[in-house]
Amino acid sequence: MAFEQLRSSRGAQIVLGLLTGIAFGFLLQKGGVTEYAVIIGQLLLTDFTVVKVMLSAILVGMIGVYAMKAAGLVRLHVKAGSVGATVIGGLIFGAGFAILGYCPGTAAGAVGSGALDAAIGMIGIALGAGIFARIYPRLDRSVLNRGMFSAETIPEMVNVRPGMVVVVVAFLIIVILLLLAMLGF
Repeated sequence: MAFEQLRSSRGAQIVLGLLTGIAFGFLLQKGGVTEYAVIIGQLLLTDFTVVKVMLSAILVGMIGVYAMKAAGLVRLHVKAGSVGATVIGGLIFGAGFAILGYCPGTAAGAVGSGALDAAIGMIGIALGAGIFARIYPRLDRSVLNRGMFSAETIPEMVNVRPGMVVVVVAFLIIVILLLLAMLGF
């Protein structure tokens, strides 16, 4: 099967990752979410472009992953989490977002469109990633595995078929998007 060959080819995975990243950055830029003013507008609750783009991406991704899984094209590997890792990750992400005004994805997209502030921020992201990698073994032993929680998916937690969750969440997202449009956001 072609998909099995694709999964086992490291070179193909790198090329697919690169192409997906370029497409992702292009779509972020076209959606307007790489603009600093749009991100700040979202934080000030005056511009809901980011929410609309994110909800649309969740909707398309959720339906796409469900359809690919139902067709047997993908296998999901849900990883267990922990309170420690979630708190540390949230603190790192939040501090970076507060300082830079971009998340890593929008920063990369903004660099692609020529934003100097985002380029400087990407240097900080790379340095921060290096520091985190350096101290990871110590964090892993001390805090990252505290408060482990299971790798259950939402359908498993509520004991329903995955398609039901997709339908309900899709309906809720569409309602939210329609409400935002009706309210002029």
